Amino acid sequence: MDKGNYGKLDQFDRKIMAALQRDGRRSVTDLAKDVGLSKTPCQVRLKRLVQGRFIEGFRAILNPQRIGMDHVAFVEVTLSDTREKALASFNSEVRKIDEVEECHLIAGRFDYLLKVRTSDIKKYRQVLAEKISSLPNVASTSTSVAMQAIKEVWSDPVRS
Repeated sequence: MDKGNYGKLDQFDRKIMAALQRDGRRSVTDLAKDVGLSKTPCQVRLKRLVQGRFIEGFRAILNPQRIGMDHVAFVEVTLSDTREKALASFNSEVRKIDEVEECHLIAGRFDYLLKVRTSDIKKYRQVLAEKISSLPNVASTSTSVAMQAIKEVWSDPVRS
């Protein structure tokens, strides 16, 4: 979100967004009650927030343990070339790897940090060898395996 646009949001907009982060399935009627508005103004604000891309979508959040996808690894990726064309090529190809949940360009001792979710270490090794290491301009990778998720935005028990 553009910080310039964030300043244009008022307390009701922020309350609507916070309430939907906690429960995106709530009805507009319930949302309106929670934020202190009547239904129609709340619905108008919600539509504006979606159209303005302050809210980018609604989706089901799956339980990784229940679906057998609870192995998380963080991969530091160093490229052999960091010119814009090389970065664009890497960016385009990494988006195609389903197991990569997040990819961040980093200012530091490596170029990218990936969050990779798989069923187990064997599957992770396969993804690393066959997909991540084959990405354009990858010079080296270093992996850290998560032992436990203490806080993830989508699963924070305090927020549910």
